Amino acid sequence: MKKTDIRVIRTKKMIIEAFLSLVNEKGYEAVTIQDIADKAMINRATFYAHFKDKPDLYDYVMEYAVSNLSGILDANKLNKSKFIELKSIEKSLTSIFQLIKEEQNFFCMLTEGSSSEIFRKKLSDVLSTMYEETFSKLRITENDIEVPISFIIEYMTSIFIGTVHWWVTTDSDFDANHMARLVIKLVGNGHLTVLGIDIIQ
Repeated sequence: MKKTDIRVIRTKKMIIEAFLSLVNEKGYEAVTIQDIADKAMINRATFYAHFKDKPDLYDYVMEYAVSNLSGILDANKLNKSKFIELKSIEKSLTSIFQLIKEEQNFFCMLTEGSSSEIFRKKLSDVLSTMYEETFSKLRITENDIEVPISFIIEYMTSIFIGTVHWWVTTDSDFDANHMARLVIKLVGNGHLTVLGIDIIQ
């Protein structure tokens, strides 16, 4: 890798870290480009060499967060039959909650206000792409009427984002694995079984 490439990566990292720190300190709306530049110890021209504006930076970081979450998720964790194996799901969820804890300030921002809807939509799109084939093979029905896959994914995504928001905005001492097990207990043994999906412990 060229030195210039390393410099670009380092500068972007400084900008992102400054942005997240400032958002946590004063809220997204109050943060200015000058604030970010000052915090990252760069000039405004350097910021604009990497990002078009503040929304562009926000989109970049959100895409980064979603790609990291989707990298942990694996459609193969779900069996191709009408079963879901909880141990493998727990492992993935624990990794996700660990990532969220490391970037707690950012995920707090993502799950609040208008950001929550954008984040939910992006995550829902990722899950739709990754799990559509798996869920379609499950053929979930309610009173002989097939439940749309889009409904299931929207429903599960909303529950997940609500859970994450609670975790990052409270003083809970639950660790990542505890959160994963809690979500599985509430969702896996409740909502999924109601939808007719069998659970393997």
